[in-house]
Amino acid sequence: MGRAYQNKKDSMAKTAGAKTKVYSKYGKEIYICAKNGGTDPDGNLSLRRLIERAKKDQVPAHVIDRAIDKAKGGGGEDYSATRYEGYGPGNCMIIVDCLTDNNKRTFADVRVCFTKANAKIGAQNSVSHLFDHLAIFVFDGDDDEAVLEALMMADVDVTDVEVEAGKVTVFAPHTEYNNTRTALEEMGITEFDEDLISFVPQIEAPIEGEDVEVMERFLAMLEDCDDVQNVYHNAQF
Repeated sequence: MGRAYQNKKDSMAKTAGAKTKVYSKYGKEIYICAKNGGTDPDGNLSLRRLIERAKKDQVPAHVIDRAIDKAKGGGGEDYSATRYEGYGPGNCMIIVDCLTDNNKRTFADVRVCFTKANAKIGAQNSVSHLFDHLAIFVFDGDDDEAVLEALMMADVDVTDVEVEAGKVTVFAPHTEYNNTRTALEEMGITEFDEDLISFVPQIEAPIEGEDVEVMERFLAMLEDCDDVQNVYHNAQF
């Protein structure tokens, strides 16, 4: 990919502002993961990874337990994933991922944010094809070739491995998340600075002047939407 993930973090925004937003986000994700794949983390690898990330983000145990207990009940909300794409200030590209139990409400809330920022919602896949949907792992190390060789020996479909400032960054297709994480753990790597699935823009859109302020306000409005889980963009401030 020819670029370190630490440099790309400034070109993406993930909603994680207030603690309550983080708790709500993980609560929904854990509930859906447990409901669809089983409530036992030992038998649901995706749930186990999700719980690990939640704990790393300091989500209280009672929030995690409540989400799993709700999934055990078999009832509760019927959340579905929905994605909105479009163009923001300076013609940058935006992806908004949501979990909702009311698509009409969520669309209305997201559309208001776009409208107030003079942004435009596009059709499905209008901009996402210009992002790479990747599993990303960042950890201490300085030998990217050894990591790449070990992952290839484990039959992991690696996209790229980079090293910068004592940090190794592994990129893989999002479908390879579990395989990549397992292979890294078998290499003895258990502590990660980053451990996530994200959209990484293939190209950046520099914005300046008034567009910067509008973009920051736009992202803040999206973060305030209860159903918004993650926001990705290619704006370069």
